[in-house]
Amino acid sequence: MKSKVYFSRTITPEQVVKMYEQCGLNLGGKVAVKLHSGEAGNQNYMRPDFWRPIIERVGGTVVECNTAYPGKRNTTKKHLKLLKEHGWSDAFTVDLMDAEEPDLVLDIPNGKQLKKNQVGKNMKNYDSLIVLSHFKGHPMGGFGGALKQLSIGCASSRGKALIHSAGKTDNQRIVWGRTAPQDAFCEAMADAAESVVQFFKGQTVFINVMKNLSVDCDCCAVAEDPCMKDIGILASLDPVAIDRACLDLIYAAKDDPGQAHFLERVESRHGAHTIEAAAALGFGSDEYELIEV
Repeated sequence: MKSKVYFSRTITPEQVVKMYEQCGLNLGGKVAVKLHSGEAGNQNYMRPDFWRPIIERVGGTVVECNTAYPGKRNTTKKHLKLLKEHGWSDAFTVDLMDAEEPDLVLDIPNGKQLKKNQVGKNMKNYDSLIVLSHFKGHPMGGFGGALKQLSIGCASSRGKALIHSAGKTDNQRIVWGRTAPQDAFCEAMADAAESVVQFFKGQTVFINVMKNLSVDCDCCAVAEDPCMKDIGILASLDPVAIDRACLDLIYAAKDDPGQAHFLERVESRHGAHTIEAAAALGFGSDEYELIEV
């Protein structure tokens, strides 16, 4: 059976809530809200006011993890400071899940590159998860959407190093000398994403917002301005299907003058391979029914 992916061309905070409700799963217990809080200097990330209605609707806690690259988010002290500067801490309850070690280790029995994933240990405190993704390009993965949020986004600093090196090292200080071949990196992202999906046992909802479509991620302090027109909001219970649907919408935007530039970023980094690897693991499907709302 094809996964259902809901699509709206309207991009507003209120429409995000409506798209969540279309999915038909009312998240319960303590809800983790995974989003991208933005690197210092980035102009494209989605601000707290945009996500406020959906975060309040689910009564969730904003969760983040430290990065593995130099910047304003690679240590707990700097990251907490930036979360406040960007307004997240003042607007919501925020949990930097890997603020303290040890990490929570999740098994990946069928992983192609990884057999274990290291995530922020505070993940164990949550019963359900909503992933709020700003869909855009990415310098290393080609694109960033639900699968990237599940994998690199939920990984601790050490876990991020493990994914980028396809299991060779969890040392964030040396990982950039040991990055994996591109397809292995994409497969490691899929492996890590599966472990988080399995952890929450179906209590997950995914929302991708196709706005501010830059080829660069919100993790870039110096990012290109958006090159494509805004497309819409997608929502699904399937992280593989929602990312596939977003890429298909990019391919369908033939009249957009920025399409070629965006697709060059995706294709040169083998971005679709992450979706293919995730579908092969079986925790989602790249076959979907797009339902316009």
